Amino acid sequence: MKTSIQILRGIQSLFGTRDENIRLLERELDLRTRLNGESELELEGEEPQVRRAERILSDYAALVSEGVEFTNGDLNSYMQVAVRDPNVSLRRLVESGRSRSFGKKVLAPKTVNQRRYVDAIENHDLTFGIGPAGTGKTYLAVAMAVSAYLNKHVSRIVLTRPAVEAGERLGFLPGTLQEKIDPYLRPLYDALFDMVDAEKVEKLVERQIIEVAPLAFMRGRTLNDCFIILDEAQNTTCEQMKMALTRQGFNSKMVVTGDQTQVDLPSSRRSGLLEASEVLRGVEGVAFVAFDERDVVRHPLVQRIVKAYERYGELTGSGRQLALKLAGDNQTAPLADPPANARVEIPEFPSLA
Repeated sequence: MKTSIQILRGIQSLFGTRDENIRLLERELDLRTRLNGESELELEGEEPQVRRAERILSDYAALVSEGVEFTNGDLNSYMQVAVRDPNVSLRRLVESGRSRSFGKKVLAPKTVNQRRYVDAIENHDLTFGIGPAGTGKTYLAVAMAVSAYLNKHVSRIVLTRPAVEAGERLGFLPGTLQEKIDPYLRPLYDALFDMVDAEKVEKLVERQIIEVAPLAFMRGRTLNDCFIILDEAQNTTCEQMKMALTRQGFNSKMVVTGDQTQVDLPSSRRSGLLEASEVLRGVEGVAFVAFDERDVVRHPLVQRIVKAYERYGELTGSGRQLALKLAGDNQTAPLADPPANARVEIPEFPSLA
């Protein structure tokens, strides 16, 4: 198939440095292109691929005519996503990066994957955000939940995570039940307080409009008209993950976040996040967004730390979940765990489910 599209403005920006953007289209979509005159770009190839390229270029032409300016490298980053994911349009990627008001905060996604993440949350009922620490998975999810509530798209926000310690055993915790579980849920409160005044958060929690609870308390419930966030999902078991995903009711959105490299489950248990990413891939209405070290928005050193650990893991093949998969079920109990008759700590909350 052969077709032509008019690019009246921004032709130089479209081609990019050393024609990198057009070369990307040709390579990824198996096309041949030719510039006729100063503004007509001819496309030739298989019809489905030509149609995809036509949509991308039409979006570009329309955005430029509306006054959108693409800084160096931005267009190439957007096009890499658009040509590889047929469900993502160039316009939606660009628009998802605009600044928005999330309560008392005005935020804009800082990386292409963050923009894909925000776009996926807006357009899917179930979104998985998977990647290393510091990439904004939880923060952006809470921001989208606050925005959905303030715009009256949902009537409640439910924030949950498994009550699993990061490789430690804290033993008995004093206080009421709420005081016992609050330390596990503190990161979710931190994000909330960043966007909504503390007094308003407390009132919303009292009225149960915002609910922050351990995952174990979700069993048996149906959550209608809610924005649900399951954080630290790498620490759910397969049974807990299935239970959590089936809580979603009518007019509800769910966002599941996790880092597959920071699993704190016992070595004999497989992460529910790993299983869900295999089982649900390709299911209609479910989106997966993968983050990497380039999306880290904390101290620049964090990016280098994440990358160093990734390289180390590739070289050594380390990782408890991988070791479990390769070695089968004949696992020796970790030496750090005390014998059964010496246990003094309270049971972990997921066991109450």
